Amino acid sequence: MVDEDVHRLIYTAIQDKHLLRFEYKGKERIVEPHDFGVQKGAVRLLTWQVGGKSSSRFPGWRWFDVADIRDCKVLDQQFAGNRDLSNAHHRWDEIFIRVSPPDDSAA
Repeated sequence: MVDEDVHRLIYTAIQDKHLLRFEYKGKERIVEPHDFGVQKGAVRLLTWQVGGKSSSRFPGWRWFDVADIRDCKVLDQQFAGNRDLSNAHHRWDEIFIRVSPPDDSAA
């Protein structure tokens, strides 16, 4: 079961293109949240991890089971928008929200 406050924070961060900081399996993660939805019956978050700790190198794509996310906070720092997901596409049962492309009008 996903905490309603965590759901709202993730949704808002994706909508407004803000970084998220949270604890996952005892490690702090700082991520760009990209896709948020249900995959194989579990609520999951696809991110581009930019900071914190990980057992893998970063930056890089990371999947998180949202039920295991703790101490989630939306950071003030924003990111440009979606990245090339060619290596990260997976089937979703349901997608709640996906980050929009970078705003080219700002260039």
